[in-house]
Amino acid sequence: MKFFVDTAEVSEIRALAEIGMVDGVTTNPSLIAKSGRKMAEVIAEICELTPGHVSAEVTATDYEGMLAEGRYLRDIAKNVAVKVPLTEAGLRTCRALSNEGTPVNVTLCFSATQALLAAKAGATYISPFVGRLDDLAQDGMQLIADVMQIYGNYPHLKTEVLVASVRHPLHMLQAAKLGAHVATLPPAVIRQLIKHPLTDRGLEAFLADWKKTGQSIL
Repeated sequence: MKFFVDTAEVSEIRALAEIGMVDGVTTNPSLIAKSGRKMAEVIAEICELTPGHVSAEVTATDYEGMLAEGRYLRDIAKNVAVKVPLTEAGLRTCRALSNEGTPVNVTLCFSATQALLAAKAGATYISPFVGRLDDLAQDGMQLIADVMQIYGNYPHLKTEVLVASVRHPLHMLQAAKLGAHVATLPPAVIRQLIKHPLTDRGLEAFLADWKKTGQSIL
C-alpha cells in the first residue's frame, strides 16, 4: 500500500520522507493557500522530495480552463499528477490529459458510480472522500469497499483507489484491509499510526532495567 502525504508543508514532507513514509503527495488549493506560497514554487519543491506522484489541482471549472491549467501544472515536474474534480468537465479533462500521457487524479468522489466513470475516463487515481461521508452519517469505508469490488470485477481498469479525507487510524486500517492501493494522510494521522501506549510503556521498562546495570553500549 502506498502512503501519500496530504499537505503542502515542505518541512513535514521532508521529515516523513526520512522515515520512508512518503510514496507521493497530494495537495489542493486549500492546502496551498495555507502554505502562503505560490503554487508552482511549492509543487516544484515537493516534487524534488519524492519520486512518486505529487497531485497539483486545477482551479478552473470549465473544460478549456482545466485543460490549460493541467498542461501548465504537469510541466512543473515530471512526477506531477494533475488533479481534477469529478464533474463532467473534469472527466473530459481527465480523458484528454490521460490520452496525452499525463497522470490524473480525479478528486471529490462520493459514489462508486462516479469512481467507475473516472476509471473509464482514464484516471490514474480516484480519490473517494471517506471522512466527509462519515460527517454526514454515511459509511465512508463502504464506498471504498464498493469501488474495490467494482474495479476488481473489471481487471482492464487500471485506476488506483486513493483513499482521501482520512481522519484517524481506523480509516487507515480499514482501507488496508480492503486492499486500497493508496491512502493520503495528513502528517498528524501518520504520526498517530506510529504511537501505541504499550510501545511507550515497554520502552520505559527496558530503559529502566538497563539503567540499573550501569552499562553503556558505546
